[in-house]
Amino acid sequence: MLKVILAEDHNIVRNGIRMLLENEPDFEVIGEATNGREVLDLLERNIEAELILADINMPVMDGMSMLKAIRTNYPDVKVIFLSMLDNEKYVSQAFKEGASGYVFKNVSSDELIFSLKQVNSGSRYLCTELALNLLDRSLQESPVFTTAPESKIEFSQREVEVLQLIAEGLTNTEIAEKIFISKRTVEGHRQSILEKTGSKNTATLIRFAVLNGFIS
Repeated sequence: MLKVILAEDHNIVRNGIRMLLENEPDFEVIGEATNGREVLDLLERNIEAELILADINMPVMDGMSMLKAIRTNYPDVKVIFLSMLDNEKYVSQAFKEGASGYVFKNVSSDELIFSLKQVNSGSRYLCTELALNLLDRSLQESPVFTTAPESKIEFSQREVEVLQLIAEGLTNTEIAEKIFISKRTVEGHRQSILEKTGSKNTATLIRFAVLNGFIS
């Protein structure tokens, strides 16, 4: 059971996420906060959280300041930022300061749950929409992708199919419906692909797909 603290100053957003997680058997919301200071107060009271899902823009203490304090005092606690800021500076700073994930607030429920599981397993996670946006910018600015190296990684036909659909931005549920398999099977294929490619998040996985010709 993954113990989560939610930090979000908008009640509607926070309540919606709490209801989503409460319907999942693998998660337990053990605390809620409206700013970073309240998160630290909870941790100081020995609330044994494993993961903080937090907005970046919060009053009193913002998410980035909270993250720095958590990295110093509670290094085992992971932080995923939930934001609408599509800005490379914020994303880069978040990961440099030790964030484990960065997802948009409009992310699907499936992808949000998947991101929490990925981070809990020790990986970092960047939401698909943001990964595609960053990839588009990279393709426009750099010729690095013009020559595709030969991939020596062996995929099953189904894994190739799933990889292509991930690169198109489909969620696990959408992939499952499209190729007529269960969502759990899609999650298994996705995890296998990440491990085979050595990818830590969706961005590096999509970069692999581009370099190796899986995206035409």
